[in-house]
Amino acid sequence: MANNEESRGLKSLFDWFANRRNKSGSSNLERQEREIADGLWNKCPKCGVLTYAKDLKANQMVCVECGHHNRVDSDERIRQLIDANTWKPLDEHLRPTDPLQFRDRKLYSDRLRETQEKIGLIDAVITGLGQINGLPIALGVMDFRFMGGSMGSVVGEKLTRLIEQATQRRYPVVIICTSGGARMQEGMLSLMQMAKISAALQRHQDARLLYIPVLTNPTTGGVTASFAMLGDLIIAEPKATIGFAGRRVIEQTLREKLPEDFQTAEDLLKHGFVDDIVPRTQLKKTLAQLIALHRPMPTTPNMMMWESMSFSSTVVE
Repeated sequence: MANNEESRGLKSLFDWFANRRNKSGSSNLERQEREIADGLWNKCPKCGVLTYAKDLKANQMVCVECGHHNRVDSDERIRQLIDANTWKPLDEHLRPTDPLQFRDRKLYSDRLRETQEKIGLIDAVITGLGQINGLPIALGVMDFRFMGGSMGSVVGEKLTRLIEQATQRRYPVVIICTSGGARMQEGMLSLMQMAKISAALQRHQDARLLYIPVLTNPTTGGVTASFAMLGDLIIAEPKATIGFAGRRVIEQTLREKLPEDFQTAEDLLKHGFVDDIVPRTQLKKTLAQLIALHRPMPTTPNMMMWESMSFSSTVVE
């Protein structure tokens, strides 16, 4: 009897400690979740380190521990790149419509309205003119929050108009790419944007002007198949997923396992599809250097006379 009572006492004592530990653990977890939810801290999805939200934002949303690049919205991206008080947005009035009366689980028109109300954007790209370290630039920034950054008619029209403005003003063009591809709800109208933007870029190139796409995570589908890969210099962020078809589709088609680093920025750099991988904290400085190096030469009368003299002397020789 004594042994039974003693064992019951030990069991109840163990239960008490276990309950105490569980309560303490759950309360700590709830406290941690509450602090994270309050926006004071940010947990890195890669390494799990908690970083003070203000410190993370000061480091341009790059984890100070492992260098993981958290996704940023278009407004934040503009603040990171463009000099203060120099940003002039373009074509803010353009709004998407529903020409095909498309419906999947819900009407496309309803999906557009809900997304616009939720994130405060009209469509998946913001375009405008500004300066980077005092140098003029035409900038387009895609936003993955708006239907996966999908390329619809408004995205194509705004980017085309941006490029045409840049060609007219002789500005370099930089497009921050992040997209799941063409917007299926607009069908062929979405696919037409690939050709339209590419044609505008060709005219920009014919004018001997600079175009730099910056590929961020993820850049896929029709965006990759068009303007994302047409740059004079193609820059990518570290570890960004870049490709056309998805990894699972390719594996099922080829019936073989793909390497772990397949469709990463590092893999594309190795195979020559990307010219450089630039951390976000160095992006503004790098773009400013590249733009300064590729500034168009002034077509002044003195310059034209010098070119004529140089050509004449070459003929004589």
